[in-house]
Amino acid sequence: MCLTKRGIFSVVFFAFVTLMLGCQSSSTVQLDSQSIIFDKGFPGFDKIQIEDKKDIFHLDDEAKLFVHQSVGAAGEPLEQIKALVYALFDQSQFNLLYDGNANTVAAETFKRKAANCLSLSIMTYALAEEAGFNAQFQDIDIPEYWTRNQGYSVLNGHINLRLAPKADATVFTARGKGYQVDFDPLASRSHFKKRVVSKSIVIAMYYNNKGADALINYRFDEAYAYFRQALIIEDSFESTAVNLGLLYRLTGHFDQAEASYNYVLERNPNNLTAWENLAYLYLVTERVELAQKILADVEGKRANNPYYYVSLGEHELELGNYLTALSHFKKALTLDKKRHEIYFGLARVYLQLGEKDMAQHYLELAKDFSSNQQDELRYQSKLDFLTSL
Repeated sequence: MCLTKRGIFSVVFFAFVTLMLGCQSSSTVQLDSQSIIFDKGFPGFDKIQIEDKKDIFHLDDEAKLFVHQSVGAAGEPLEQIKALVYALFDQSQFNLLYDGNANTVAAETFKRKAANCLSLSIMTYALAEEAGFNAQFQDIDIPEYWTRNQGYSVLNGHINLRLAPKADATVFTARGKGYQVDFDPLASRSHFKKRVVSKSIVIAMYYNNKGADALINYRFDEAYAYFRQALIIEDSFESTAVNLGLLYRLTGHFDQAEASYNYVLERNPNNLTAWENLAYLYLVTERVELAQKILADVEGKRANNPYYYVSLGEHELELGNYLTALSHFKKALTLDKKRHEIYFGLARVYLQLGEKDMAQHYLELAKDFSSNQQDELRYQSKLDFLTSL
């Protein structure tokens, strides 16, 4: 099963091929978000306390003080932005950490000083606004990238921020001057396409992540409440409708699941996550031949994506099929030799196969290609443990 998240950015879902739209009726009625909301299937959803969208960006007095102390000594607006960004990334001053599983509002992120890239970006946006800067969210068009979480394949996205001075008619500022703030440097270095996204999209992403976390932990009423709120805020965010379809499938509401996937595919026939989830629904509802055609088409479209093979490798590793897992990770390595997840996958397989030297070799490579200090420290601790055996 696949979830779509914004968590390196943040949670969950599956995809299917464009040509399979031939299986859909050309007279299909255009669906709107209200058509895929199914309140009576989740009678406890309205008891769930959901964060107000204003609370998502709220800062407490301590956070506001941090902003003004960080920028107070700087002169020009660009220097003020630089001072704030440096303060955020200066471990001696703020000690900011990346935590891919932490979906928190701005005030809590500031207090914990650890969160995923969506929550870190939300906090930084709020800090920048408090300082009087212009802030824009940018959605990064990274390849499909999965992680495993409690038996689910979680599809990750990525988001960052662009900060610039406020426009001032009395001051000339060179066009385009500003700073990009990215909590995954590797994604930033890769020069993927970026697009500015609205604050409402980001709020929907936050609710979507919260819903995905609830779904993974079988809190289905809570998951529905968050997905529903995300759709109300922004019905164009496709991941929410795909995740909602998965929720409907897991709770036996198959008609609603199919409607949710069709809602996405009518708008974006290239959404592979929606196609894949639709295929799994077809398997559950005994439309096997159609499902197999879709899955084959999806697999063909993902043939050059290393993260697809990482996902397959992790799944086979969970099942104990170590040689099959090894072949998937090796395939991923032929496509991308710079991702630490691939080397870590190989290390885990070789450890299970009893080849300690190979496991240590790939752990060292995973550490070398780490994109943040937390991963580097994590791999070092595993190396220390391995060498002590």
